[in-house]
Amino acid sequence: MIRISGGTFRMGSDRHYAEEAPAHRVAVDGFWIDRHPVTNRQFGEFVRATGHTTFAEVTPDPANYPDALPELIFAGSLVFVPPEHLSNPQDWSQWWTLMPGADWRHPYGPASNIDGLDDHPVVHINFDDALAYANWAGKALPTEAEWEFAARGGLDSAEYAWGDDFVPGGRHMANTWQGNFPAENSLSDGFARTSPVNAFPANGFGVHDMIGNTWEWTTDWYTPKHKADAKKACCIPQNPRGDREDESFDPHHAVSKIPRKVIKGGSHLCAPNYCRRYRPAARHAEPVDTSTSHLGFRCIRRTL
Repeated sequence: MIRISGGTFRMGSDRHYAEEAPAHRVAVDGFWIDRHPVTNRQFGEFVRATGHTTFAEVTPDPANYPDALPELIFAGSLVFVPPEHLSNPQDWSQWWTLMPGADWRHPYGPASNIDGLDDHPVVHINFDDALAYANWAGKALPTEAEWEFAARGGLDSAEYAWGDDFVPGGRHMANTWQGNFPAENSLSDGFARTSPVNAFPANGFGVHDMIGNTWEWTTDWYTPKHKADAKKACCIPQNPRGDREDESFDPHHAVSKIPRKVIKGGSHLCAPNYCRRYRPAARHAEPVDTSTSHLGFRCIRRTL
C-alpha cells in the first residue's frame, strides 16, 4: 500500500459532465491505499480462504426483480461485446450483453477464463463483493473524496492524473479506448481489454491504474451533483461522505430504484467520442447489484 498524506484539494470539475459540478474544496485525513486495483490473483486468494461466491455466480431471486423478464433471471453479468452494426450510438444495449456464466473467473462468458491474467484487475465484482474482500483483508473501500485525492497524485488542478496533456509526447498513460467507440479501436495503447495493473506509469503518489483499465467502487451514495463550495475557509468539509441518494434514478439503467454508489476512474472502454471519464474528477452512478466486465475496486486503510 502507499501512504497518502492528508490535505485540502479542489474536488470535481466545472468543465465536463454535469454530475462533476460544482468544483469545491474538501479536506481528507491521511490514509493508505492499494498500490493498484485488486487483481485476479488476490481475489482468488480471498475466495479460497473464505469460500465467497460473487453476486454474478448466483441466480437472482425473482422476488427482488418483479419487473424483470423471466428469461433474464439467471447467474451472469454484463459483458462488453463490440457491435457488428451500430444503429443508435446512444443505445448502450447494442454493446452490453447480460451473459449467462460471465463472472470473475469467466470474464467474457463461460468459454473464457483468467489463465495468464493473474496480474489483471478482477472484474464482475458488485459492491457487496468488493466490501466482503475489504473486510476479509482488514481494509475498507475509499470514499469518493479519498479516491479522487489519491488519483490526482498531488496535481490539484490538473485535468488528468499525470498533467494536462492526455497523451504527453505521444505516450499513453492509461488503458483507454483509441478510436470511434464502440466499434473501432486502434489499440495504440496495446490493449483491447484489461491490462496488467502495472502496465502504465504510476501517478505522483506512486499509485497505478487510478485512471482507465477498470472503474472502481467507492462507498459514497451517488447524487447527481456535488454540494456547493463552502463559503468560509473554516467550513471546508473534512472527510466528506456522499449522502444516500434521493428518490430520483436514471431511467436509462433500470425500472426499479436500486440504490447506486459512485464509481471512479473510467475504464478501457472510455473514449473521446463517448465517455471522457478518464479523469480524477469524473464520476458515474452504478447500481449496487451490478457487475460488469470493466468494473473492479481497490482498498484503503485509514490506520495501520
